[in-house]
Amino acid sequence: MTKKASISFDKTSNELLKNPNVAAMYLEEILEDGDMELFTAALKDVANARIGSIAALSKETHLNREQLYKTLSKNGNPRLDTLTKVLHAVGLRIAVTPEVTPAPH
Repeated sequence: MTKKASISFDKTSNELLKNPNVAAMYLEEILEDGDMELFTAALKDVANARIGSIAALSKETHLNREQLYKTLSKNGNPRLDTLTKVLHAVGLRIAVTPEVTPAPH
């Protein structure tokens, strides 16, 4: 009896992140936690899944490839215009919504 090879987690998550709804939900959840290091890493994962590489993202956004590597690294701190360009390139956008506050007792 031969075992069928399992699909790696990275390949599975990469396939899931190709879906814009899944990618948006993934990034939204991370933003709610407020961890910007995790958010920039997640944005890089989404970009890799949806575009293929930082080089391709650089061409799509007209941003410097080396700067994108730094910006989307663990210690990256993307400017709003860079964030907007990257999100646009992967088919997403920034939205501002009112904060949900708990109802008074």
